[in-house]
Amino acid sequence: MRIIAFAIALYATALATPVCAQNADAASADARGGTDAAGLRLRQLLAEAPRLAPGMSQDAVVPAVAPALGALVAEALRNNPELRAAAKETEAANQRVRPAGALEDPMLEAGLLNVPIQSGRLNQEDMTMKMLGLSQKLPYPGKRALREQVAAKDAETLKFGLRETTNRVVRDVKLAYFDLALVGETVRQLQSNRLVLEQFLRITEGRYTTGQAAQADVLKAQTQLGRMSEELLRMERERPVMEAELLRLLGRRENAAPIAAELPGIGDAALSVDALQQAALRERPQLLGLQSAIDRSAKTLELARKESQPDFDLRFAYGQRERSQLGLPREDLVSLTVAMNLPVWREDKIEPRIAEAQAMREQTLEVQQAQQNEVLAKLRQQVAIAEQSRKSVRLYETGILPQARLAVEASLSGYKVSRVDPLMLLDSQMTLFNYEINRAKELVNFNKALAEIELLTGKPTY
Repeated sequence: MRIIAFAIALYATALATPVCAQNADAASADARGGTDAAGLRLRQLLAEAPRLAPGMSQDAVVPAVAPALGALVAEALRNNPELRAAAKETEAANQRVRPAGALEDPMLEAGLLNVPIQSGRLNQEDMTMKMLGLSQKLPYPGKRALREQVAAKDAETLKFGLRETTNRVVRDVKLAYFDLALVGETVRQLQSNRLVLEQFLRITEGRYTTGQAAQADVLKAQTQLGRMSEELLRMERERPVMEAELLRLLGRRENAAPIAAELPGIGDAALSVDALQQAALRERPQLLGLQSAIDRSAKTLELARKESQPDFDLRFAYGQRERSQLGLPREDLVSLTVAMNLPVWREDKIEPRIAEAQAMREQTLEVQQAQQNEVLAKLRQQVAIAEQSRKSVRLYETGILPQARLAVEASLSGYKVSRVDPLMLLDSQMTLFNYEINRAKELVNFNKALAEIELLTGKPTY
């Protein structure tokens, strides 16, 4: 493309060479002679274009050095607020495990018992005493362990949720990076092709002034240039939006420096649907979290059934009595009692809780089955997309693009000897441009499919 742009620039310069008119009557002939001389000069200089083009200056803005995708992923894992919030939520759930199985606090009781109302004396009646008591509630054996196990399963579910959130953030960073890379590549291609179109337009306008081109050729070149400029504006509008999404995932401020992204490569890793599906069923945090939820519902059901067993309240009291009015000593008293609740309202309290726990367990099982089916189906879809995109990239690299480049070179060779119209060369170049953009899109689609597969399987695979 740089060779073509350089050649067109030479041609435009040649057309701009003033024609030395001898008189007003010979102006038209001299103009045609000047155009022929410009074409001859262009053909002579085109032979040197391949050697000179690499050193020519370009108007395209050189982007900043693109950071490695791995570095951006690591930054997101460190700074993403959503991940930090999920980590704190998991930490809080872990702290709830031990309290769930702990005993309730014992109760300390102190008071005066059997004090006569009229006299208020502590030594008048034999049963008047100062009492100090201690009580402790004791759940039926097994209830405390089940409550702790339910809390542990809640914490385990949140731990898998944290892993799922981590994998999703990594996926989102990759998708945003790939989209940004595609926009950057499209902008670079558009800038280069707009330069070519501007040169074509100048050449066509020069030929039109000498009667060697039709007005329709000028209008076509102007239309193509307008379309290219409009597409470039659209891409430049999309870039800040995609940068903002990537900055959000990285946890950066909105006024952070722009991020440059490079197109990813394409690998030859095998994509086995069966192996990926088995890996997803084993390691996908979302599915593992649902399994933990199923285990939790089983523990909740067992705990609901144990509610039919009574709990106990153990009480110990010490009573200190004063001497009698005659000065005789009275023995102190000790009390030890055990109380328990009577779960007699089984139909109104216990059985509905058991039914609720059973329904929740069945609901979680159905959700797990639905999620497994969705994961397996999405894996098939993403593997198909990845394989199709990889085949398309290979086809572009090995067949379509080389042929399109040969077509451009053939048009350029014909253009050198005045056998090919400039607009035919323009069409060849625009076709090559479209193929380059399509290859970049398929390359991005392939890597985005891999990112989706990594999320679905629950681990970085590629």
